[in-house]
Amino acid sequence: MSTILYLSNIEFGTGAIRTFPDALSALGVRLPFLISDHGLAATGLLDQVAASLPVDSARFLDVPTNPTEDAVLAGVAAYRKSGCDGIVAVGGGSPIDLAKGVALLATHEPPLSQYAAILGGLPRILPSLAPVVAIPTTAGTGAEVGRAALLTLSDGRKLGFISPNLIPKRVICDPELTLGLPRALTAATGLDAMSHCIETLFSPRYNPPAEAIALDGAGRVWRHLERASDDGRDLTARNEMMMAALEGGLAFQKGLGAVHSLSHALGAISQLKLHHGTLNAILMPTVVRFNAPAVGEKIDRLLGAMGLPAKADLADELDGLNRRLGVPPNLGALGVTAELFPHIVEQALLDHSHATNPRPVTAGDYMAILESVKG
Repeated sequence: MSTILYLSNIEFGTGAIRTFPDALSALGVRLPFLISDHGLAATGLLDQVAASLPVDSARFLDVPTNPTEDAVLAGVAAYRKSGCDGIVAVGGGSPIDLAKGVALLATHEPPLSQYAAILGGLPRILPSLAPVVAIPTTAGTGAEVGRAALLTLSDGRKLGFISPNLIPKRVICDPELTLGLPRALTAATGLDAMSHCIETLFSPRYNPPAEAIALDGAGRVWRHLERASDDGRDLTARNEMMMAALEGGLAFQKGLGAVHSLSHALGAISQLKLHHGTLNAILMPTVVRFNAPAVGEKIDRLLGAMGLPAKADLADELDGLNRRLGVPPNLGALGVTAELFPHIVEQALLDHSHATNPRPVTAGDYMAILESVKG
């Protein structure tokens, strides 16, 4: 027997941002607390989103690239001081994950660590979280519909906080908010969505609906990511990529794999500030080669969904896509050195995604994967 769960109220499409006041009203939120980042605020996009609010709202913009426990605590303090009664996350995965952490600790007793999935935290996360509205401005993470938040604790561990109660209560996906997103960020976030779809499909858990969604999402990424990257104003491509990201987030309820085990560990290296989607893109071809013997006909189904020939080598195709999009060629180009590998392997083995890789991964396997992409 399998329990299959999908829960979110989503407004999707061009102009969907106009439903923002209705979303707040439906949740009974009178004074929202906006969580975003300084980069997005500088573009004027946050002001555009906030323009439909009837009142001025407090804002929290100190969101790290990889959200931290310290940032969560600062956000909770600001939320309580503001007198707000709900949270609106505007941006990519980092603001949305941080918003989930703030919503959690605004209503649950600290410490944050006790709610981590690998520490038995799932049943401790109760439905009493502060309500969250998620408004993504990138197309990649799927955090807007995901039941997880990835947060780096003060001791350096990057852990997953997982519960259906963490899924934002309302989601507004308006592809117009992604128009003009820089090429590099469009590519990296889009490849993040691809990694979600591929790893979900390959996960050994039984969930055919998730696999169907993942196949559709992977096909959308393959057909539209290069268009979206080449022309930031291509609304059709942006629409398709936002749907692909949404589908990746819906699908990975089934579990991910070694790509994410490693990228979570790498993302916790605070001094490097590595982008999650870029890491996934670099790791994906090598992990696909590693997992190929264990996934059987799933590769054939994936090639078909992507419109590729039945004899195509999926890992080589992903390598080629990375090159065409200008993804950094290896971890060395990001400043990752071999001295960090033992720690990365140790953390990857403890990651919640490790258990759902389709092929068992040993410490030696992780080290070999890292060596192959070190540069």
